[in-house]
Amino acid sequence: MEQPIAVTRQSFDDWMIPVYAPADFILVRGEGSQVWDQQGKSYIDFAGGIAVNALGHAHPQVLAALVEQAGKLWHLGNGYTNEPVLRLAKQLIDATFADKVFFCNSGAEANEAALKLARKHALDSGNREKNQIVAFNNAFHGRTLFTVSAGGQPKYSQDFAPLPGGITHTPFNDLAAAEQVINGHTCAVIVEPIQGEGGVVPAQPQFLQGLRELCDRHGALLIFDEVQTGVGRTGSLYAYMNYGVVPDVLTTAKALGGGFPIGAMITTDKLAKTLGVGTHGTTYGGNPLAAAVAGEVFSLINTPEVLDGVKQRLEWFIAGLTEINLQYPIFSEIRGAGLLIGCVLNPEYAGRAKQLTQLANEEGVIALIAGPDVVRFTPSLIIPEQDVKEGLARFARAVARICS
Repeated sequence: MEQPIAVTRQSFDDWMIPVYAPADFILVRGEGSQVWDQQGKSYIDFAGGIAVNALGHAHPQVLAALVEQAGKLWHLGNGYTNEPVLRLAKQLIDATFADKVFFCNSGAEANEAALKLARKHALDSGNREKNQIVAFNNAFHGRTLFTVSAGGQPKYSQDFAPLPGGITHTPFNDLAAAEQVINGHTCAVIVEPIQGEGGVVPAQPQFLQGLRELCDRHGALLIFDEVQTGVGRTGSLYAYMNYGVVPDVLTTAKALGGGFPIGAMITTDKLAKTLGVGTHGTTYGGNPLAAAVAGEVFSLINTPEVLDGVKQRLEWFIAGLTEINLQYPIFSEIRGAGLLIGCVLNPEYAGRAKQLTQLANEEGVIALIAGPDVVRFTPSLIIPEQDVKEGLARFARAVARICS
């Protein structure tokens, strides 16, 4: 048997298009909330693959579902349907407001489908001028040209002009500003219940409630981007359930597959009729391998035990981070919901979130940033208490180094 190609971190610089700047080590194995690199060094994983690995690494039941389906059927193409995708659709419908589901491969694709649905729904209503989309500053909705334009962060879109038009951005959590731009020409408002990449900023309840009212008044669709907040991340199955606001369309991905790429757009019967045969599609979306894994992930997370456990784990994190902050006052605020946690750096440490996460790597813990001033934690929803304590102890050592 031929030996596999030897690879090092230098291999990335030699062979990969440099759209990422990965850490200077390569992770090779994971179990639960721990991962190991090529040298055998262990890390506590507080990043969860950016809110993806909601059940940690190599969860035995998810692994079993993957292996079982891998021995049956991998892919068919969209000229045929399959059992796992139909079962997964029913799980999503039974657990949410939705009646219909469209499956794809990622959050960006789910948002692309939602925005296309909104434009076509308005066009089908007979109003050709009703094509404007309202989004929010510092939002993140994906990297396709349409979704990166809807995202309110010019640093991600400005180099790819001319961008798709008809998108207006307004301040997040500012209902009065939204009221100024939502009108009869608006076909959709797209919003994250918690801005993840934009700094882990929760929407105020009255803001989302007000958007629902404005959309109803002007006949616009309210789209919730729950790519990061969905599938248990906030302690509810979806964050809209915390707000008492039901969207017209919801997008979900990341944790849905627990590490296997899958995304979905869910909506009502009435709106689903907008996208008839041939109007939209994807080659891989909803293939049986992805759907079988996602079905197992969804069934494991959508339980009182796991969802209530998210709230318990938030308490562990808040207690530990508060203790660190008492010793080293580095954070001005700890915010978010459930296990989507943002630690905002004090002004004297502004711009050093990446440096802090790099020091955390050296101490054996993996964390994220959400902009230059926020350290973000999105660990497994079932991370053991011992791993939380050990990870925070390692993180405290990194904080001590940056504060020294």
